Amino acid sequence: MGSRAAGRLEPVSGAGEPGRATFLELFFDLVYVFALTRISARAFEDLTHEPGRAHGWSAVTGSGKTLLLLLALWALWQGTAWTTSRYDPYKVPLQAVVMIALVCSLVMGVATPRAFSQTGLMFAVAYVVAQVSRPLILAIALRPHEYRRLKIRMAVVYATSGVFWIGGSMLSTNMQVVSWTLALTIEYVAGRCGWPVPGLGRSTMSKWDIAGEHLAERYQQFFLVALGETILVAGFAYSEVPYESGHALAFALALATTIVLWRIYFQRAGQILGEAVARARHPAHIGRSAADTHLVMVIGLAATAVGYELIIEHPLERMPGSWLAMVLGGPALFLVGRARFEYEVFGRVSPSRWIAILVLAAVAVPLLFLPGVVATAAGVLVLAAVAVTDARRARGAPPEAAATPF
Repeated sequence: MGSRAAGRLEPVSGAGEPGRATFLELFFDLVYVFALTRISARAFEDLTHEPGRAHGWSAVTGSGKTLLLLLALWALWQGTAWTTSRYDPYKVPLQAVVMIALVCSLVMGVATPRAFSQTGLMFAVAYVVAQVSRPLILAIALRPHEYRRLKIRMAVVYATSGVFWIGGSMLSTNMQVVSWTLALTIEYVAGRCGWPVPGLGRSTMSKWDIAGEHLAERYQQFFLVALGETILVAGFAYSEVPYESGHALAFALALATTIVLWRIYFQRAGQILGEAVARARHPAHIGRSAADTHLVMVIGLAATAVGYELIIEHPLERMPGSWLAMVLGGPALFLVGRARFEYEVFGRVSPSRWIAILVLAAVAVPLLFLPGVVATAAGVLVLAAVAVTDARRARGAPPEAAATPF
């Protein structure tokens, strides 16, 4: 490792691409198992424990605030993943970037449950430190390289949005939400527009060098992290309730749902995302699109995990609409992301995706009048039908090659 850590930092190019994810990157991912459980815990508390949270507008606003925290955690993970896919992750500056992101992500996870009451400043400072330090470290390590100007522009943008992150954490809850939403919007728009800064210009995404297969592997690994979080939530929930038939059935259905979600993701687009990125004319474009797609799927998984906890604790009770939105809406949102994922890899979308989404929406109303465990069973059956359809299409045919439209 010593020889690779020495020398000037250079962007990846062709033969110099990073290979498999490093142990440090996988260690970084472990923090997100914890962070995602904190997201689920906060959403569960919004829907069950706080007065007025389980119904109406309060449930919507509570879910919106939790989503805002998830988007911030995702932005930090994605920025780190793109960095290790553009530069050699064995270099000391890259390892420093990952270690800072690891510590800051852990702090953000700890602060998540009370981020809009007691620990907002903790969450904001950790986020800003991670996002600002990354381009600053890279700007120093790149020395006179042309990408140095890009890193300086990124640092300026993150420092500007950081004012809204840290300043917003000291305001009332409603103004904090507005300020943090504005901060995320600034970062998202700046990233889409090439990080423009007056006097420093902007860049074009198509010219960005990335190790496409490495980045694809990182998205796959984060999906597995999110999937693992659903198992943790189900296990923790079941360990805290009586081992009675209703709770046991709900737990079994939760595990079945996770298994089917895994199957749908990896058959077959999830297996060959790296191949699709490698074939793309501009890998950065499909990389950016895949980031949005995986974010949608991860949000769906997070909602599904909350649904697990609700149903395992209350398997035979009728559910309010906000609970049903987690139980059925989570899998439906996953399918929306998975449909787009299929388009990114193959340039088409299987009808089974949209049919399943429509079925989940159609059965939602009658399920409001039935025990919650029935809704979970319905979700499993719909997802299983999608998985079976995928398997039948692939049976007896040669493995489908990537045909990305990018």
